[in-house]
Amino acid sequence: MNLKTFLTVGCLGGLFTLSSCTAPTNVKDYSSYVNPFIGTGGHGHTFPGAVVPHGMIQPSPDTRIDGWDACSGYYYADSTINGFSHTHVSGTGCCDYGDVLLMPTVGKQQYLTTDPQSQTLVYASSFSHENEVAEPGYYSVFLDTYQVKAEISATKRGAIHRYTFPENSESGFIIDLDYSLQRQTNSEMEIEVISDTEICGHKKTTYWAFDQYINFYAKFSKPFSYTLITDSITMDDGKRLPVCKALLHFDTKKNEQVLVKVGVSAVDIAGARKNVESEIPGWDFDKVRKDARQAWNQYLSKIDITTSDKEDKTIFYTALYHTGISPNLFSDADGRYLGMDLEVHQGDTVNPVYTVFSLWDTFRALHPLMTIIDPNLNNQFINSLIKKQQEGGIYPMWDLASNYTGTMIGYHAVPVIVDAYMKGYRNFDAKEAYKACLRAAEYDTTGIKCPDLVLPHLMPKAKYYKNAIGYIPCDRENESVAKALEYAYDDWCISIFAEAMNDFESKAKYERFAKAYEFYFDKSTRFMRGLDSKGEWRTPFNPRASTHRNDDYCEGTAWQWTWFVPHDVEGLVNLMGGEEAFVQKLDSLFAADSSLEGETTSSDISGLIGQYAHGNEPSHHVIHLYNYVNRPWRTQELVDSVYRSQYANSVDGLSGNEDCGQMSAWYILNSMGFYQVCPGKPVYSIGRPAFDKAVINLPGGKTFSIIAKNNSKKNKYIESISLNGKSLETPFFNHQDIVNGGRMEIRMTDKPNYKTHIP
Repeated sequence: MNLKTFLTVGCLGGLFTLSSCTAPTNVKDYSSYVNPFIGTGGHGHTFPGAVVPHGMIQPSPDTRIDGWDACSGYYYADSTINGFSHTHVSGTGCCDYGDVLLMPTVGKQQYLTTDPQSQTLVYASSFSHENEVAEPGYYSVFLDTYQVKAEISATKRGAIHRYTFPENSESGFIIDLDYSLQRQTNSEMEIEVISDTEICGHKKTTYWAFDQYINFYAKFSKPFSYTLITDSITMDDGKRLPVCKALLHFDTKKNEQVLVKVGVSAVDIAGARKNVESEIPGWDFDKVRKDARQAWNQYLSKIDITTSDKEDKTIFYTALYHTGISPNLFSDADGRYLGMDLEVHQGDTVNPVYTVFSLWDTFRALHPLMTIIDPNLNNQFINSLIKKQQEGGIYPMWDLASNYTGTMIGYHAVPVIVDAYMKGYRNFDAKEAYKACLRAAEYDTTGIKCPDLVLPHLMPKAKYYKNAIGYIPCDRENESVAKALEYAYDDWCISIFAEAMNDFESKAKYERFAKAYEFYFDKSTRFMRGLDSKGEWRTPFNPRASTHRNDDYCEGTAWQWTWFVPHDVEGLVNLMGGEEAFVQKLDSLFAADSSLEGETTSSDISGLIGQYAHGNEPSHHVIHLYNYVNRPWRTQELVDSVYRSQYANSVDGLSGNEDCGQMSAWYILNSMGFYQVCPGKPVYSIGRPAFDKAVINLPGGKTFSIIAKNNSKKNKYIESISLNGKSLETPFFNHQDIVNGGRMEIRMTDKPNYKTHIP
């Protein structure tokens, strides 16, 4: 019997503002050290659901719908689950996704929730964390309301669910297609029941991503009867919204297990079906779970640490786990993908395309980490970025589901590409990448395929001002100081890329632009300040003042942004009056009162030590600046203080948004003992190693080991450093030192070593 039903809901209008290797069986069980609940409380915005490294699909429980802490769908303080949707972002400050919600039910199904403020759907279930398990590649929970045990695992493009039901003649599922996180506008919805075990559908939502497409195919292990709800509903606030749900019905015996396989695709339903059928051909839930854990063990095996502190081991491997969630695979099993032009492209299966590039965050530490532990995968990310600018007209700033979101500032695809190139990873079209870098730095709104509301954010007038008059007037452009400082850094990256491309005219031009940070330093206040179109400082001025996303800075204050000159620390030191004056100012950053002022202070300014804000990215390089001014012991003690105060094995164990792996990548690099202050310069600054030993298992079988002798919580200072038996006189070393393989020994002590200095 051919059971086919279609529903198409027209656009209702309304816009919102803006690796591939098979794991060996002898890899040890690193996954046992991972706690996916870290960051699910506080404002970490992580999710605990099942995912494999860089997977396309992220089936996870949703406990709330609205608010900042609903960005990943799950918040640990909640006590009800609305269901299990299949797409989630990890640790972001903006929300999207939450597609294709599946919920098991027992008894008469309730499905219409009319309260627009309610965080709980009418068919939600209560649950207890005592009956909840989250591991890499696996999640389970007992749904108290229905007395059903839910289990989920995943492959790259498919999810498998296993539900253990009680005996009941009214068991079933709800597939909720009109549901999404933060109640996005459903522009299109279509559902089709193919047979008594198969259902599929298509949806387009308009939200952070203006044109986000999702197709799904689901197959059930037990035949069902069904009811389709394809009408619309009047909410309590008078709004009429489309409804698109499938209510599935069957009877169950005691402890009967019903399985569901779900595939997703941005291309079409056929792609979604092929994705799940190719990766989960049978019904072996335990095999999928085992394979997912093995994939994570392979990813986590890239770094081995030795420590007697079990909490620190959990923090480390959970952080490494969080660096492996995004960017996310976006190519179907057959190589097709949705491009930035929102057209379907035929790619190849060997070099897939990825999405979810949180570049303002991840250029700082996530991508530099990838150049160490998986440079080939990082090259695939770069090739994805190159394709995106070819299809859409420019590099994305924040790409979500092949949508230009225009979110955040800068053009940070540039440092991701230049850093890899300068480290010798060049498996991409360098000339094409370079040409696109030049395009990203110029003000040119033509040829960009994005919504009209996104264009002024993706191509802000600030680029025109910085190129035409040399600075960005604060009375003409929002976040002028932050944009100017990030543009100066990005332009420096272009200058060294230009030199490598033998384009010496552009090299000179962008070297000049890279010095533009000097315009914004006010010697009277000794802060970076906004300059208006008359060349006068903005007044009044308060370095503690914050008006979230509507002042001269970006998610920060003058205190945090004054230090963003990673490409020319020596120039910044001179600008501040020399080494002693610089140190005095830097010391004051960490000693200042942590209070912020303003009616709408940015919630992103968090994890404060003085006015240093570890919970947001602009501060992430700052502690290492002491190494550049002969105060390495200050870097060591402050890095140590961040370990103790900003990271923990708890649900609120992150001091700010995880931001697609950046917050965790900072920890991974620093806890091994080093950090890259300036992506593009393949130089690492040595801090305070957290572990007795860290071994990086490099591609090709080499290893690079960092051994901390006499290491303890008390011994946070460095007495001496040797690299391959040779003494290091400065707290810096090169990327090539890691690539070559070798051994760094760091002897720790409980007293600052004032002799460790730059001669």
